[in-house]
Amino acid sequence: MRLFSAAGSRPVLLALRALKLGDLLVAVPALHGLRRAFPDHELVLAVPGWLQPIAELVPGVDALLPTPGLDDLLPLPAGSVDVAVNLHGNGPESRAIIDALQPRRRIVHLSETDPDGVPWLDGILERWRWARLVSGHGVPADADEVSIAVPERAPLVDGAAVVHVGAFYGSRAWPVERFAEVVRALREDGAVVVITGGPADRERADAVARLAGLDESMVRAGRDDLTDLAALIAHASVLVSVDTGAAHLASAYGTPSTIVFGPAPPEEWGPPAGPHIVLTDARLRKGDTFSSEPDPALLAVTADQVIEAALSVRRR
Repeated sequence: MRLFSAAGSRPVLLALRALKLGDLLVAVPALHGLRRAFPDHELVLAVPGWLQPIAELVPGVDALLPTPGLDDLLPLPAGSVDVAVNLHGNGPESRAIIDALQPRRRIVHLSETDPDGVPWLDGILERWRWARLVSGHGVPADADEVSIAVPERAPLVDGAAVVHVGAFYGSRAWPVERFAEVVRALREDGAVVVITGGPADRERADAVARLAGLDESMVRAGRDDLTDLAALIAHASVLVSVDTGAAHLASAYGTPSTIVFGPAPPEEWGPPAGPHIVLTDARLRKGDTFSSEPDPALLAVTADQVIEAALSVRRR
């Protein structure tokens, strides 16, 4: 995938989504719809550059414009983008970025400056939000069309049980002791377990492996890149994780998963229909995403519940 710098011979369709892995993956249904509706356009994805390995797996995306956030306007001349799509949000920062492009056509939510936009709705499923946006502008999209391509790279283990201990915020940090119980149970069931996470999750991953008696070589947190993670999950027998990007990768590949939800409600961020089990206790949810303490809805989920769910959906 090339990095986008200037328009070529094809008209440009630019989709803004300057967020994280899970946020990109919930926008995939909308991207599928855009690709079908604008087959002759160059589809440019404005997302953080570190997401390039996953952006390359989204069918129909032609180029990446590295966009680390909304602090700056995009480095593109006004009028160089034919169609601009705000898949980021409906706040003043993302709207200003779309405005500065001066595109021929705008696919955006309703605002004072966009009276023909689609009204924003709070508390809805995120995949549906973005599919609804483009559909409301005459671009049909199916909120459950989440598939992306499988990396050509072979996974570390084919058919592994992947236990992803990553949690971007402390509010999603399910206890390491419970993850370790899950790892032990999966191994007793005959699974080869691989522990994943990002560089910041290495300490947690090492603690889980130590408690579970798992060999250090099966701890991949901070060692593998996003392509490795995608390949591992695409070929996995099951994924166990909290609500994070890894869970959305399992959805994209139809990999059986058990997902522990905490501050975010599954009604907004949960998986599509399939071999996926969501565990949470909504009665206890505080919903403070940025808290350093695990959300009570997540802590209410026991290791036994996760083990039972994971074993029930694991591919044999």
